[in-house]
This record gives sequence, C-alpha cells and structure tokens, in this order.
Amino acid sequence: MNIMKNTFLFFILTLLVNCSNERHFRNIGNIEKIDPSLDSIISTGAQPEIIAEGFQWSEGPIWVESAKMLLFSDVPSDTVYKWTEENGKQFYLAPSGYTDTVKRGGEMGSNGLTLDGNGSLVLCQQGDRQIGKMDAPLDKPEAKFIVITGNYNHKKFNSPNDLVYSNKGELFFTDPPYGLEKLMNDPKKELPFQGVFKVTSSGQVVLLTDTLTRPNGIAFLPGEKTLLISNSDPSKPNWYAYEFSDDGSLNNGRIFYSAAGYDTSLKGLPDGIKVDKRGNVFGAGPGGVWIFNKDGKLLGKIRVPDATSNCAFSPDEKTLYITNKMYVLRLVMRK
Repeated sequence: MNIMKNTFLFFILTLLVNCSNERHFRNIGNIEKIDPSLDSIISTGAQPEIIAEGFQWSEGPIWVESAKMLLFSDVPSDTVYKWTEENGKQFYLAPSGYTDTVKRGGEMGSNGLTLDGNGSLVLCQQGDRQIGKMDAPLDKPEAKFIVITGNYNHKKFNSPNDLVYSNKGELFFTDPPYGLEKLMNDPKKELPFQGVFKVTSSGQVVLLTDTLTRPNGIAFLPGEKTLLISNSDPSKPNWYAYEFSDDGSLNNGRIFYSAAGYDTSLKGLPDGIKVDKRGNVFGAGPGGVWIFNKDGKLLGKIRVPDATSNCAFSPDEKTLYITNKMYVLRLVMRK
C-alpha cells in the first residue's frame, strides 16, 4: 500500500514540476485570411505569441538547428541575442556590427544574419559597413570577424542590410543607407546609389542593380531562377522580382506585389523576406507579415500592432519566428 501511495505522490510531484517549468507566452495580433489557400499554410486558430521582448529594434532572425536556437539582432544596441525553448532570451554576441572605438549613433549593429556552407555565422554589419563572418564556433561566440566584403570599386558600402546564399555558394545582399548616421545625407556615404550585390565564390563583388531606392529584404524563389527584393521606401513600397540571365545578371525586373495605397496608420514597410519550399513568400510589410504564393497572389497577413522587420522558419517550416520591433514572436502555423 505504501509503495502505491509513494508512486502516486511521485507522479503528482512530477506533474507539478513539469507544469511549473512550462512556459506560457502572451498572444498578440491575428491572422487575416484573404484567399482560402491560406488554410493549407496556417491552421485556423493559430495566433502569434511573444517569446522574447525588451529590444530596441529586433532584426535578422535565423534558426540554428544544430544548437536548437534562434539568433537575431538588436540593431541599435549592437548585439546579437539567442533564444532557446529551455532558457528563453540570452545574450549571444556584442559588438555585432560596429567594432571601431570611435563613438557614434544610429543603427550601427548587425542586421541580417545567415549561415554559410560551413555553418559559420555571417552578419550584415551596418556600422562597419561590411559583410563579416564570425571567426569563432557557434557555441563559443566571440566578437572577432573575417571581412567577406566591405567595398565595391574601392568605395565603402552604405550599410549592408540583408543577405542570402545561393546553392552555388554565392552571396547576395542589399545595401540601403539605414546604418549611416545621417542616412542619405551622411558625408561618409561613398556610393551614389543603393545597390544589390553578389559576391561570387571567388570573392568578386558584382553590382546586380542600382535602380532601387531602398533595397532591403532578399530571397530566392525555389529553383533560384527568380530573385525577390523588397523596397522599404514609403513612396515605392514594393516587392520586386528579377530573373537571372545565363551570365548571372538580372533581367526582366518587375513588381512582384505593390503595397501602394496601403493604410499609412499601419507600422512598417516591405522589409525582410523568407520563402518556403512550396514557394510561398512571407514578407514583412505594413501591419505585419504579408503572405503570397509564388505568382505574387496575396493569400493573407499576419497582423501585429508594431513594425515587423523579418522572419525565419523552423526546419520543418511549420513554425515562423518574427522580429517585431521590441518583440520576437513565434507563430505555430500548423502542427
């Protein structure tokens, strides 16, 4: 009898401990369905939840499966944070985007983050105006960086913002002026345009286009024959699509989708982009994350009150992590 009683008490104690360790997150925002096909992407009843907060401007999320962690930038604080299910938000790396000793203001930290083919962390370093690779293992981060590229035709970049690697190992990135203290009027601005660039596997820097006013998010459609670029300009709030020529240059530039005429009371502009394996496009935009199919048809929106900068998938693409100004959100889209 005592054995049964003790076993029961142990079961109850274990249950109470597990319940106390379970994290409960606050919900925020809602899902707006515009096309019925959204049901195959986001289940009815799904809602974003706040998993971390207290940031100035969260950006550049990337899920690192080898460490079961989410990495993301807090741009003004020049810091990369990590989030895990077990420990929540934790400091990861600083400085992340500006390593000079001269004090400065503005958006100087890292922005977009990704992993290269060897699993090393690669950062858009706005303050240093370069793309850098952390010269340390992911599990032992240090603020030591190898410069991948820092200039075009001997002129420094404005402030690399977002980036993506192709399957060939080529690095594509955008270069708006947001990391410059005085933006377009900064006396240190050396390039007369805001470019989209490619770094070849041999290290050559190639200008792909200089026609966009504020190039920002960047991603490939499946097959990597089409490049998507968002333009975070309130006068031209568009997502653009470009095809690749045989020589690797861009052609057939067109508007993939335009948010022109959007409700300007909504916070945010076309920003970071992620594309799932089925070709569904998740683009940060006014009022949250806009979801399109591969043909540019708007399927729905993840609506949140504050400005959204970017997003990232879990490996199975069933969960979406969203950087949302002071917050980092998680949306379990389907089980």
